[in-house]
Amino acid sequence: MAKKLSKLQLAQQKAEAAAKKTNQKINELGIHTSDLYAALAGIQASFDCIRNVPEENRLTYEKLKAIRVKWKQQAENIVLEYKKAEVKAAGQCAAGVGAGVAVVTLGPTAAMGIATTFGVASTGTAISALSGAAAANAALAWLGGGALAVGGGGMAAGSAFLALAGPVGWTIAGLSIIASGLVFFRTKGDKERLENVYTRISNRDVKSYELAIVELSERIKRIDDETGKLETAIKEIEAFGTDYRQMTEEQQYKLGAYVNLMEASTMLLVNPILGLQPKFSEQDFDKLCASETEIFRHYFKAHKNMVISMANLLYKITLDDKDKKLLAKSLRKNKEFLFSVQMTKKEFGVEDLAMIERALKHRYKTQSY
Repeated sequence: MAKKLSKLQLAQQKAEAAAKKTNQKINELGIHTSDLYAALAGIQASFDCIRNVPEENRLTYEKLKAIRVKWKQQAENIVLEYKKAEVKAAGQCAAGVGAGVAVVTLGPTAAMGIATTFGVASTGTAISALSGAAAANAALAWLGGGALAVGGGGMAAGSAFLALAGPVGWTIAGLSIIASGLVFFRTKGDKERLENVYTRISNRDVKSYELAIVELSERIKRIDDETGKLETAIKEIEAFGTDYRQMTEEQQYKLGAYVNLMEASTMLLVNPILGLQPKFSEQDFDKLCASETEIFRHYFKAHKNMVISMANLLYKITLDDKDKKLLAKSLRKNKEFLFSVQMTKKEFGVEDLAMIERALKHRYKTQSY
């Protein structure tokens, strides 16, 4: 007879199932964003053929073109960095970003879905605040944490662990790492208490995934609608001729409306899915440090990886003193966790969890986090 699963195991199974469904939606998003990008390229080509377009309109769609190019480059960079990590993992068989990435094949369409999910630098949020290799590494951290990967990943190394610490970065990789600390507890009561903490984290993440799935589905619907409008606009523009000054007033008005359509459609490509953004980002960390006294600022800067990772782990998780002691003990005994946040066993303790509370209260000072 199969052994009955614990509450924690059941919660983690639900979280992994929700993550898998989210990943499928991101793949689906990639297909639709690919179509949207093609339609935007098409209407851009139509505009490029028109002479004497007012400078204001021309500047607008040239700016939008630059944003789309940046988005496409980020998607291509994700694939490139993925392949590098895959080769490295195959050669080293080491834990880290590559270990999680190597179990899947990442193609251009999937990369487009990831690029849209996390945005590009021009949006100024979450992974989009990073640039170049850093943005690609953050996307790879998502992959290493289980996204697109059947059975999850093995991400547990340094900055990769930090890069995407949010619902996506912890449920598959993070919890499987830190929950292993349960084996150190001989007292049944202590073990059950800590399991309850991890269970609450998993249940919270399930809700985050469910909300993200709704947001992804809504984004796909909007993308399909905008793609259809763009394709219709391309056909109409072809009948307008190639000289703006020779067009009727109505045609000129429509061209202006199509520029607005291009702008709205481009934002659907590059604006991130809010439900999958970290609850405590690098920007939040910078604001925290800027507001603190010298003593606290020195502490936070010295433990940046740990603060960002743990703030995301404990978002919306209330701990009493006993919970904090048990969690600190569990993490202190976990070598993989300590390595990932660049701290030693002697450096990490229950007082660090108090600092995480301080960081979260600063981030969510106007609301309950």
